[in-house]
Amino acid sequence: MEVITTHTNADFDCLGAMVAAARLYPDALLAFPGAQEKGVRTFLARYSGNLPHFTRAKDIDLASISRLIIVDCRQAARIGRFAEILDRPGLEIDIYDHHPLTEQSIPASGGIIRAGGSSAALLTGVLMQRSISLSPLEATAILLAIHDDSGHLLLPATTPEDYQVAGWLLGQGADLAIIADALKPDFNRQQLAILKQLLSSLKTIPVNGLIVSIASAVACEYVPNLASLAHLMRDIQNLDVLICAVEMKGTVFLVARSRTAAVDVARLMKLFGGGGHAAAASATVREFSLNEVLERLDEQVLLLAHADRTAAEIMSAPVKTIPESLTVSAALDMLTRYSCNAMPVVADKRMVGVISRKTAEKALYHGLGDAPVTDYMQTEFMRASLQTLSAEIQEYMIVRNRRFVPVFDGEQLVGAVTRTDIMRLAFGGSRGRQETVYDLDVMQDTSRERSVADLVKRHLPEAITELLSQLGEAADELGMQIYAVGGFVRDLILGVPNLDIDVTVEGDGILFAERFSLRHGCRVRSHTAFGTAVIVFPSGSKVDVASTRLEYYESPGVLPTVERASLRHDLYRRDFTINTLAVCLNRPDFGALTDYFGGRQDLQEQVVRVLHSLSFVEDPTRMFRAVRFEQRLGFHIAPHTENLIHSAVRMQVLDKLGGTRLFNELVQIMREKEPLAAIERLSALGLLPSIHPALRLLPASHKVLVETRQVMAWFRLLFLDDPCETWQVWFLGLCDELRQDEFREACQRLAVPERMAVRLFEQRSRAHHILSAIKVRLKRAPEVAYSEIYRWFSGLSLEVLLYLASHVNSEQTRRFVSLYVTKLRSIAPLLDGDDLLALGLKPGPQFRQIRDRLLQARLDGRVVSREDELAIVQETFTPNDRTSVVLMQQ
Repeated sequence: MEVITTHTNADFDCLGAMVAAARLYPDALLAFPGAQEKGVRTFLARYSGNLPHFTRAKDIDLASISRLIIVDCRQAARIGRFAEILDRPGLEIDIYDHHPLTEQSIPASGGIIRAGGSSAALLTGVLMQRSISLSPLEATAILLAIHDDSGHLLLPATTPEDYQVAGWLLGQGADLAIIADALKPDFNRQQLAILKQLLSSLKTIPVNGLIVSIASAVACEYVPNLASLAHLMRDIQNLDVLICAVEMKGTVFLVARSRTAAVDVARLMKLFGGGGHAAAASATVREFSLNEVLERLDEQVLLLAHADRTAAEIMSAPVKTIPESLTVSAALDMLTRYSCNAMPVVADKRMVGVISRKTAEKALYHGLGDAPVTDYMQTEFMRASLQTLSAEIQEYMIVRNRRFVPVFDGEQLVGAVTRTDIMRLAFGGSRGRQETVYDLDVMQDTSRERSVADLVKRHLPEAITELLSQLGEAADELGMQIYAVGGFVRDLILGVPNLDIDVTVEGDGILFAERFSLRHGCRVRSHTAFGTAVIVFPSGSKVDVASTRLEYYESPGVLPTVERASLRHDLYRRDFTINTLAVCLNRPDFGALTDYFGGRQDLQEQVVRVLHSLSFVEDPTRMFRAVRFEQRLGFHIAPHTENLIHSAVRMQVLDKLGGTRLFNELVQIMREKEPLAAIERLSALGLLPSIHPALRLLPASHKVLVETRQVMAWFRLLFLDDPCETWQVWFLGLCDELRQDEFREACQRLAVPERMAVRLFEQRSRAHHILSAIKVRLKRAPEVAYSEIYRWFSGLSLEVLLYLASHVNSEQTRRFVSLYVTKLRSIAPLLDGDDLLALGLKPGPQFRQIRDRLLQARLDGRVVSREDELAIVQETFTPNDRTSVVLMQQ
């Protein structure tokens, strides 16, 4: 006999998986091992007549079972009385489960065990492969399971297979109305009381750049369906990660839900004796009180974050040290200078202690600033090796209240793990190539194994190649290392034309620029504070020169503090890995590629990836830059990098960013050849409200932007010489749905230069008034003279005219704009001011009247030649001096 079963307190995934399994094992009996969730019971009460028959577990003769098929479970403790036969010789056990392996997992002889959104989806995949059809209600039950367990296909564990399966089930007749009704919350008074407690007790802990929310409640009696309450609460509060702890009759029930791969709640629940999968897990705790469970949760949530990372992966290096000869006051100065809360004290290159800022400040407060730092340093400290796990370091920091753990390679101090490093780890930094967070200390210098000298010769003009050689020779004479860096190198490897050369010098960049310019007859513009200079050649071309440097950000969004450093540190401060490549220009190693952070591989894989998890916190403009590079290069933003963008948006780091920097990034995006895709991406990432809270990419404004793309393509094909600030056209289109007061606020938020902002505001207002006037005018009569069209649109900038062409829905009005742009605005009278003076007219308002009369006549076709214009002037304005007119006609 074959029996299909699942876990106790069965949910919809259990039901759907059992229904699917029944089609794979048509002779098997279906039996729940215990109770079912209320929603499952209600569904079966309504529709069981059209589903496979369910047998009561107690009516099954265990001795007769030859094959046990277990779905959505692998734990013996959860399958009721069927666990009694698991060790029986000859019993075949097929398991279909999407939960991770645990120590309590039942060994399987067949089935499918694979991570995914639901167990029902795994089984349905087999049905599809075998072309086994389903009844509409069977398909409904299975699709209901997939929707329930995968959070409507939105949880991180959801796979492309889940979507394919869902589509197939719809094709089999699955009824979405039944699914919607089954998943509709239906709570009694006791459950709503628990929900109220959970909502009022909600607290948050930052982990992996996300917010983990913990809520608790107490009930005097058992209240079922805690999982449904957790789902509802997560949706009400829009939470990334939620852990609910409810004490019922001395037992604490934990339910955890996660919408992100950054927090694996199954791993967390395992610490409490429970299980599940990364997105949904639970545990039952009988040995601890609710308060004890909550205390452990607070500790474990942070300790769990990447607990398997080693010190070598997370440490900061190299380590700034304090000589033992310094005083407490001098040590505090160093702590302040390097923005450190603790630093090691060394004697003869050997670490002898740790001094904290707090200790130094207290000593100074008590008048002990001149005392030796060795008198007050902490001499007992953890000695971590490169292989020490981060969990051990974190626990030490929490238990001992330490800020600083030194890392040793043998006896050599090679790095340190600080609370900042732990915080950085907690705000991101998952393992794996696709979510790499680079640390300077573990990067090996294998970067000079490749050369791009051939690319330099193939892709660059001879004059540029010669210039690069000259830069290298000048550096050789000064004993400096010089590298081409940034976008120039990126585009060189991609084969994209880019002659904007940036170089960085390991040494004094300003001195290098001055010496080079002196030899080659160039001018220099230097910026001492940043150690940068611009070499300006007689031809007008430029080369940007910088000293290798590192940067400190005192707070999110502000400009960095700069300090001289190595090439590695210089490249580490950059925005994305694809911009960290450097090419040596010194003669011995000309063309050698330096690639510390996998930039070349990311170019090959077409990925935009940040170097560390606090990148967007330090410089929020990088979020806009990531989108710009992604769309310009046809790349994609790495998953972890995109998660960090979402995290930064939730943290509202853009609110701290100055408007000018945000404006500059937005303008660069809108100056791209095709800005629409980038704007759509900004919208998807939630970045548009940083410009104005009301700014959304609604269908109406999106339609305007689509029209803008077509209008700009049309305008480019006109090949006109008129200068056009295309970004203004796109900006006006983006803000199309904003009211005038909101548009003014957006300009203020972006710190748009005042004259430009006033001009945009006034022209936008006038344009909207003109459209209203045209609409009224056309209702009176459809025929419109050219002079009237000219009068409507004259005075509007080219940018606003192109925006109007994108904005209007009336094809006739769009034709008017097109006619004005292509023809009417360039029409002018043949007679000028000198001609009017020759006619004996005096300069003044009369000249303007004459010009307007002549322009109107020419626009409407009443004059063609110079003589026609003279006739109008003579008849209307000219004094009785016929001589001057005759002279003009000659």
